Amino acid sequence: METVKGGNPLEAMRWQKEDYKVAEQDKGMLTQADFFALLTKELSNQDPTKPVDNNEMISQMTAFSTTDGVSKLNDQFNSFASSMTSSQALQASSLVGRSVLVKDNVFGMNEGENVKGKLVTDKPASNVVIYVENTAGEVIQTVPVGSVNKGEFGFTWNGQTANGEDAQAGAYRFRVVGLVDGKASELEAMTYRKVDSVTLAGAGGNIMLNLNGGSAMALADVIEVSET
Repeated sequence: METVKGGNPLEAMRWQKEDYKVAEQDKGMLTQADFFALLTKELSNQDPTKPVDNNEMISQMTAFSTTDGVSKLNDQFNSFASSMTSSQALQASSLVGRSVLVKDNVFGMNEGENVKGKLVTDKPASNVVIYVENTAGEVIQTVPVGSVNKGEFGFTWNGQTANGEDAQAGAYRFRVVGLVDGKASELEAMTYRKVDSVTLAGAGGNIMLNLNGGSAMALADVIEVSET
């Protein structure tokens, strides 16, 4: 009988394969090809009397394939998110110089400027009045509206005080009150604000619109865009 040299007779039954080394450009990160090369190396060096369990091997292959798939999905999502951000930035830049409707009853204005807004009610209201107040809470103008139906109602303040003079440049707010179901209620007021500039990397990574009067609003919070 032929004698096998080399100590352990089982060595002759092992697969002979060149050692696998991760390429330098991989920087230690295993690809799917690396995984299967290492798996082949593991199989070539296993003990024939104690082979790797099939279920365990399949589990390893499945786990790596899942991880590789998730990694590729993350890359695709990041690419999509980057594309969306670029699209939003382009959209936001086109708003400079235009007016946007925001859920804010406080606004800044220049002297002699008209200010537009909308009041919102989920029920019909009567005896509706819009009060224009300065930062001290003083009423500088009263705009009677009357009755409005459920929904939104647009209005414009001519920028003048009760004395017929142009209000000074600064910050003001609209306070809207009326009777809803026979009870005095304060209604929601929104304002149109002019966009002065855009910040592409604002708070929380949001695209921010810098509005006249010094405040800022996220692009996602814009309700409506006006040409004027």
